[in-house]
Amino acid sequence: MSPEPGEFDGGLTFARDEESLFARDVAGQLIRVVAARQQDYDAPVTLTIDGAEITVMKAVPSTDAQGNIINDEHGRTVPRRTTIYDAVTALFNARRQHGGRHPVPTLCHREHMSPVGVCRVCVVALGRRDGAGQRTDERLVPACVHPVEPGMVVHTMESPEAALRERIEGSVRVVVELLASDHLRGVSVAAAPNELEALTARLRADTRRFRLTPHAPEPADTSSHMIAVDRDRCVLCDRCSRACNEIRGNFVIGRAGKGYEARIAFDLDVELGDSTCVSCGECMTSCPTDALVFRRPIESDWRRERLATPESYYQVSAEELKRHPLFEDMPLKFLQWNVGAVIGWRVKKDEVLCRQGETGGTAFILLNGRFGYWRHRQERGSGLLSWITPRRRWTAGRPEGPPEGELTPEHMIVGEMTCMNNQPRTATVAALEDSEVWIVRRNLLYVVQRDRHARERLDRIYRQRTLQNHLRDVSFFADLDDEQIEACRGFLSNRVELVRVDPGQIIFNQGEPADAFYMIRHGFVKAAKVLDDETRVLGYMGPNAYFGEIGLVSREVVDATLPPERWDRRTATCTALDHVEVVRVRREDFRDLLRTFPPLLKMFVNVARERLGYDRGFNPVRSEMLGRFLDNGLYNGEKLLVMDMDSCTRCDLCVTACAEGHGGITRLVREGPRLGNFLVAGACRSCMDPHCLAGCPVDAIHREGSLEIVIEDHCIGCGECAKNCPYQNIAMVSTGHGLVAQRRAVTCDLCRDIVRHPGSDEVRCVYSCPHHSAMRISGEELWRRLSEKGV
Repeated sequence: MSPEPGEFDGGLTFARDEESLFARDVAGQLIRVVAARQQDYDAPVTLTIDGAEITVMKAVPSTDAQGNIINDEHGRTVPRRTTIYDAVTALFNARRQHGGRHPVPTLCHREHMSPVGVCRVCVVALGRRDGAGQRTDERLVPACVHPVEPGMVVHTMESPEAALRERIEGSVRVVVELLASDHLRGVSVAAAPNELEALTARLRADTRRFRLTPHAPEPADTSSHMIAVDRDRCVLCDRCSRACNEIRGNFVIGRAGKGYEARIAFDLDVELGDSTCVSCGECMTSCPTDALVFRRPIESDWRRERLATPESYYQVSAEELKRHPLFEDMPLKFLQWNVGAVIGWRVKKDEVLCRQGETGGTAFILLNGRFGYWRHRQERGSGLLSWITPRRRWTAGRPEGPPEGELTPEHMIVGEMTCMNNQPRTATVAALEDSEVWIVRRNLLYVVQRDRHARERLDRIYRQRTLQNHLRDVSFFADLDDEQIEACRGFLSNRVELVRVDPGQIIFNQGEPADAFYMIRHGFVKAAKVLDDETRVLGYMGPNAYFGEIGLVSREVVDATLPPERWDRRTATCTALDHVEVVRVRREDFRDLLRTFPPLLKMFVNVARERLGYDRGFNPVRSEMLGRFLDNGLYNGEKLLVMDMDSCTRCDLCVTACAEGHGGITRLVREGPRLGNFLVAGACRSCMDPHCLAGCPVDAIHREGSLEIVIEDHCIGCGECAKNCPYQNIAMVSTGHGLVAQRRAVTCDLCRDIVRHPGSDEVRCVYSCPHHSAMRISGEELWRRLSEKGV
């Protein structure tokens, strides 16, 4: 017998949406399909949410889990329709106070994942106003997948209208009670935050209302050395599978079974420990219940060494992190998993937090006290083939003299620039009085950026400091006196912007109107031009170089190489070789700068003529070799293992010495790209912009104060670093079985922990070469040697 209307929904019976408005995705989930177009970026949509009007764009660019904009194969952004949940979140962030509660709860949705709309706890009441201004009847729709349209009237569980608020709460409460009846029974395999429990408490739901005859619980899967699985607690939200497949790209988790027997499964429905899972923890930190929990914490030597001195360092709990504004929107389970990445530090007066010129994988959250920072000017080249100078180090102790400026807890964080762009420290920071900070490792700061609110806050701090630092050291100030330099900085301070460019992205094309001048903050840019239907590589530019000035001073450069029809036009195409940050000055502001400071106009005219003359001296062989040099990423290496094949006898003593020094596992392969008589062997290059550092879930790979890449013993073997290395210079090796990682990553560490031969500073592979054909040099030095040989 069919139930009476309202028997199971508390009297909440609503009209059913037409399924023709929906479609099913590859996982069989019901989704609304509305195509977004490029023109939707500029289409404002005004809607009313809980009585407040808000205007958002109809579409926004699609982003990955880290908030990076996704481009298609043509280099164009991919539009994504703005959803009701996006609009509610924007209004919530604009109005909320510290620790506020989002008016639309979610179980299956996270903002860095693709929405699927399977849990239906994010429903809102949706109506609209007709032509006469009268409101139509509201219907309940899932906010995470429903796109915004003009004139929408949306009500959430925080609606000022009591009837609608009760209606929404009643609908969500029924869903929560159904889920709780099945999945909150029994005892979890481990104590872990449970979003379903929290939502049950928020709604005062009755967890026994729909409880049926108890069934025999399924045994927990504890076959993995890192993660335990309790399928009885799983609500089939698919957050774990999206985390595994979309975010990490491991493709281990899916679904098995149908109907009431449906469950998450690993590979071909085997136990987690027997699957191809790499134990990165992404699924576990994404799970809203305690169906997936970690079995043991990951602790690094870095953490143990510091906690051994409790008078200076102390542990920070996940609950304490959760109360900080930077982490308040992060799931508590994620903070528990990464609590080993944070340590409290009671800093004594004059103690140094970080030093200029050193690398590092930590940032410092300022809790109390005062801190000073000192910066030493770093001289860098500005030519077409410029390169950063070797990193300089401060002497031990706090720098002498007064600080250049002060930092307080109002500045929230310091040291984040090195964590976010893998570049050396730009200042030395020391305590001016007894203070307190939290030391945060790179992996925690990396994932915090998945939250839009935290990412925007960090990005705002980062951009402001980046621009201030760059304007201190721009190379074209060299011909000005101190007073003029300060005036230039003041002139540019509000007329520049920081732009991030992805690898392979074109900054401007040859022949386009010249609309801006660019200074490279970090990364490398290739300059090329097309002549007689042939692409000619002119050169590459590194940090602190500048480009784009030729088209902006072309009217002053009047000679046979630049006829009037090429005035105000780009003379070459500039393309990002890796992740590049450029400081952009728009055309009008740049021309104003030259008019205000005539010495700069003279300097830029001379530079433009020099570069145009460089174009005239084009060498096809050199261009081809330079193209291969850039295509193989050699420009980015600081410690390339280069072999002179004219003297190399292929004895492989370098490989043997490397294996003997690293427990029988060699860190190099005598193969790689060949340029002229030089072979660049397969070994870690100590890149200026190391891609391998991004994404390690436990911060086992890092670079502290020097060039070598270090992989610590607490590596869990997830393979993220090996996948990120574009040169295949990180290998995964087997280490055993049981409650330890079954494999781990290894790479060349420049013989960091190996005693070298007395009187030699060379690494083993170089020292062992009997013919002096092996050498460790930078990409700049390699190109210089190629040039000397007439390339």
